[in-house]
Amino acid sequence: MFHVPCSMKISPIVSYFVHQGVPLDTVVLLLMLPIIVTMIAFFRQVIGIKAFGIYTPAIVIFAFLATGIKYGLALFVSVIVVGMVSRILFKKLRILYLPRVAITISIVAFAMLAVLVLGGSLKRTGLAAVSIFPLIIMITIVEKFVSAQIEKGNRTALILALETLFISLAGYYLASWGFLVSAIKTYPWIILFSIPINILLGKWTGLRLAEYFRFREVLKKIQ
Repeated sequence: MFHVPCSMKISPIVSYFVHQGVPLDTVVLLLMLPIIVTMIAFFRQVIGIKAFGIYTPAIVIFAFLATGIKYGLALFVSVIVVGMVSRILFKKLRILYLPRVAITISIVAFAMLAVLVLGGSLKRTGLAAVSIFPLIIMITIVEKFVSAQIEKGNRTALILALETLFISLAGYYLASWGFLVSAIKTYPWIILFSIPINILLGKWTGLRLAEYFRFREVLKKIQ
């Protein structure tokens, strides 16, 4: 579970929030959110990694912080695998989108329970004791995945899932970086820099790095 060392120096405003009864971990995570979503926006606008939007990678990052990276990865991969298998099983059934998603989520819920039981049987107490909220977050990925499968196909949906995982891993290590956590506790106003950064990202008109790679042959001919 994400934990902020209490020995670190904190600013008066953060100290005020804590004295009002807000847990220190919650304060730091909420202050970390603007930095995380700015990082995701950078990946999307400059690098060209699409993923499942901006909200999904952000909540997966928080799920990773709650479960730990090892167990978080296991749950994420389990959700994607079950989603792909469910797509294959229900491919020939002509049912509407929402019932299909409901069935898939139900199957994923049973799969998550199986993973937790397996973790308990293998004496992986950290996995067996994962709270319900990170599990719910992971399960919500299924709807995004199924929607991408239906609209864009299995290959694109899998690529988007892998991109989401890549961004989530980067965000996890950023959010658990001790120096950044210390800086936010001591100087919480630094999160305001995310606003001008996002304004600059919003005015980005050049090619994304992924597009330079994708259209490299065309660019060579133009040059």
